[in-house]
Amino acid sequence: MTVDVEDYFQVSAFESVIKFEDWDQYPCHIQRNVDRILELFSLSGTRGTFFILGWIAKRYPDVVRAVVAGGHEVASHGYAHVRVTMQSPSEFKRDVDYSKGILEDLSGQEVKGFRAPTFSINSENVWAVDILAECGYRYSSSIYPIRSDLYGMPEAPRFAFQHWDTGLLEIPITTLPLFHKNCPCGGGGYFRLFPYLFSRWALRRVNQREQQPAVFYFHPWELDCDQPRQRGIGARARFRHYTNIGRMDARLTRLLRDFHWSRIDDVFLGTGVRRDQ
Repeated sequence: MTVDVEDYFQVSAFESVIKFEDWDQYPCHIQRNVDRILELFSLSGTRGTFFILGWIAKRYPDVVRAVVAGGHEVASHGYAHVRVTMQSPSEFKRDVDYSKGILEDLSGQEVKGFRAPTFSINSENVWAVDILAECGYRYSSSIYPIRSDLYGMPEAPRFAFQHWDTGLLEIPITTLPLFHKNCPCGGGGYFRLFPYLFSRWALRRVNQREQQPAVFYFHPWELDCDQPRQRGIGARARFRHYTNIGRMDARLTRLLRDFHWSRIDDVFLGTGVRRDQ
């Protein structure tokens, strides 16, 4: 179970109308939304991995401390939620190194994992994997093996694999092969869009038929019905961001009840995986 800790005004879909320099002008709901997630996790006995933006951690250190106090793993989502596809290698290195340092200082833990904003590591920027290993990360969960207009690497393995040159472990978001394509069933907007029964069926199929753990993700803002409605965005972005937000709390509660969830480092680190690349 993973949480990408960013607020509503930091999503890539809004980056054309909300600039990084203006983030401080927006009311931040991250503390109360993370508190609700921690409550749900506690009630269900869930342990998870929180990929936290360095920008969030620096301004709201109590969020990091609360995650640690709940027994969860702290991992990095970068500092400023800039897609890897928009960064040079030197810019990317500064970003992931800086965020790692902030999170380790606040959590008192080694930060082992990284998730690229908008799953933006792909076949065109595999140099990012070398940089993550150089900066001391032990795994990445930055590849979504689907085809999307925003992200995706459909040719990537569906399950955990090691990048051959560095040994860095890659842990993709879960998909299920349907009609000769990988169907997303690992969370995000797809979880809000698809009927819950489909998501449950798909995850159970991965667990039972393929004998593999599922990797699920969501964002704190997906539980936030009170977030300001952003103006000036296109219909597609509006649909993706706001669809079924009012149902997310109940759906997540069912998901936490129907499956046993744990932290990425507990499930994947120290276990044997295939060397596919």
